[in-house]
Amino acid sequence: MAVTQNKRYYWLQLKEDFFTSKEMKLLRRLPGGDEHTIIYLKIMLASLQDSGKIYFENLGNDLAEEISLLIDEDVEAVRMTLLFLTNKKLLTTKDKFEFQLEQVPELIGSETASTRRSRKHRELQKTLQCNTDATERNGDIDIKKNIDINIELEVDNEKTATDTNIYDYYQQRIGSLDGYQYEKLKDYLDIDKLEPELVKRAIDRGADNSKRNFGYINKILKNWAQNGIRTIAQQDEEQRQFVDSKANKQKSNDWVPDPNYPPPY
Repeated sequence: MAVTQNKRYYWLQLKEDFFTSKEMKLLRRLPGGDEHTIIYLKIMLASLQDSGKIYFENLGNDLAEEISLLIDEDVEAVRMTLLFLTNKKLLTTKDKFEFQLEQVPELIGSETASTRRSRKHRELQKTLQCNTDATERNGDIDIKKNIDINIELEVDNEKTATDTNIYDYYQQRIGSLDGYQYEKLKDYLDIDKLEPELVKRAIDRGADNSKRNFGYINKILKNWAQNGIRTIAQQDEEQRQFVDSKANKQKSNDWVPDPNYPPPY
């Protein structure tokens, strides 16, 4: 049976004074300032799902090269933008692999697909209700509000023992878990529907490979989610296919024709 994913939508909520702030005015006054401003906005958009975090995956020569590929902008313009953001403390890092856009966390808007459907449904119901008697309309709306509040509280307060075990397991094997990391793990369990034991496997891989950082584990989980791997059995099968493919490739490379032996044609 196919698993229906409750996707989460993200958007950037700019404050009224965003473009009139000193930092943005200085950025726009640089040569090519408007281009740098657009690059900054595109980087922020690309980081929304990770709460403002961007990662250097060691695929390019530096972060600027990887970001330029991600947002399809000139690498030197991206490098200049990143340098400005770093100098103004808008981009920070502790290990040169995980970077934080400091303004992004307070500018994020998000909701799940089910929440979006519920909101649109409520808007439709409210519009239809306008055609009824004012007294009845007010009474119905009050009742609906109470129902909505109860449902949302139940969802927000729901925390299974399994979830708690995952968070405890992470802290035992990796280390402390901040609010952002907690929410990401919760999304993998609740939205992507990853099996708890599969999440534990990703944690084990990080610990066993001395990669005790959330970025490494997050990459593993994101890759599995994107490839539709949600259970231990599915991951075992993926690993088996990988090993078989590697073995077949090795056999092919090991075979070298004898130059003294005539070709079979």
